[in-house]
Amino acid sequence: MIKAGWVMSVLVVLFLLGASAAPKLMNSPLALEPMEVVGWPAKYMLLIGIIEIICAVLYIIPRTALVGAVLMTGLLGAALAANVRVDNPLFTHTLFSIYLGVFAWVALWLREPKLRALFPLVR
Repeated sequence: MIKAGWVMSVLVVLFLLGASAAPKLMNSPLALEPMEVVGWPAKYMLLIGIIEIICAVLYIIPRTALVGAVLMTGLLGAALAANVRVDNPLFTHTLFSIYLGVFAWVALWLREPKLRALFPLVR
């Protein structure tokens, strides 16, 4: 279980760093277009990219993983709200934050025995 949790956690971090933060830091049109769709000015791309990196780093370090997961949940909640506001497609855009958040929390639950003890599936 622990190995599966680490593999899943690495996938979450790779997505946050590679597919989300990196395009924002490089000022890529791949990041600019979705920002414009949800109404965010391009001037916030760098800040959001840095916040994503901070969340990913905190999440992957065992000692700060819980704080990273909580902050990442806030970040994903903001993305969800932005997509709801502009009525983006439900299953592909709007709920993607939910998918990623659930995946990240399941990964953390699998890799952290203390979290499994706090939230057991079966008593």
